[in-house]
Amino acid sequence: MPSITIRRPDDWHLHLRDGAMMEGVIEDTSRHFARAIIMPNLVPPVVTTADAKAYRDRIMAALPAGDRFEPLMTLYLTEHTSPDDVEAGKASGLITAVKLYPAGATTNSHGGVRDMDKAMPVLERMAKIGLPLCVHGEVTTPEVDIFDREAVFIETVLDPLRQRLPELKVTMEHVTTSNGIDYIKSAQKNLAGSITTHHLIINRNAILVGGIRPHYYCLPVAKRESHRLALRAAATSGDPRFFLGTDSAPHVDPLKECACGCAGIYTSINTMSCLAHVFEQDNALDKLEAFTSLNGPAWYGLEPNDETITLVKRETPVSFPAKIETGAGPVTVFDPMFDLLWDVA
Repeated sequence: MPSITIRRPDDWHLHLRDGAMMEGVIEDTSRHFARAIIMPNLVPPVVTTADAKAYRDRIMAALPAGDRFEPLMTLYLTEHTSPDDVEAGKASGLITAVKLYPAGATTNSHGGVRDMDKAMPVLERMAKIGLPLCVHGEVTTPEVDIFDREAVFIETVLDPLRQRLPELKVTMEHVTTSNGIDYIKSAQKNLAGSITTHHLIINRNAILVGGIRPHYYCLPVAKRESHRLALRAAATSGDPRFFLGTDSAPHVDPLKECACGCAGIYTSINTMSCLAHVFEQDNALDKLEAFTSLNGPAWYGLEPNDETITLVKRETPVSFPAKIETGAGPVTVFDPMFDLLWDVA
């Protein structure tokens, strides 16, 4: 059977949640991934280095015995974030990045930034000390169509910020548009982008055709097919500015399947099988290691993992559960809508 061996991958954008939910989902990440950038949008959010240390301790306590996994902690940027605390967190080795959520952009983002000027002191300090800013790249003003939020964010928020602070290192997380891809490619330095598993596979038809399908609803929302193809071209190109950030985001089914369902898709369990399928389809299996295991560490100033994993192409489809059971309730697993033949050996 065909197989491919790559360095053990990392996930540069992950929601583990907390408590019973975290305990139910963490093994799906630690089984395959060596490291992950952990999102700070808990309730209450992770806003200080002390918060991050306490959260990291809870993550480590929830790890299955014997699993080797390193959570890379982030802070939730507010208009009151202390530059000194951020610098101390980086100096301690605990804080890998700071996350910008425009207020109201996604799950648990109501405490995010409304006025970028008020966040400038901490952003200036981050530029000085070389601490990356991870951005949820959408505006939230009601007059902007939801499918245009990323493009408008680039034009009205991100580009002005980067012109004002050219030394600030910025990761555009979960890029969803050709606009985002082109903007990253146009940058001379200090800009990169993570791409999710599901945005490589679904477009907006998956959410809307044949009835509303809440388990394909995420933020940023999936866009039209031309944007999906631009994402795939970037991911499979080997360009070091693009790397995997699954944005795997578990919600219990009752909170997805309701009149006002939560945004988020759970992909941790089958991401590597999905990606091998996508990269094989695009005749780019030789670029899979760069996307999952090399480009991200290089961007964040880390060494790639020494361990390897092997993916094998089976003769019959690999079976993944439709749902996983957690102490918080059932979570539906991402269905790519095609058979998965690639499996982690």
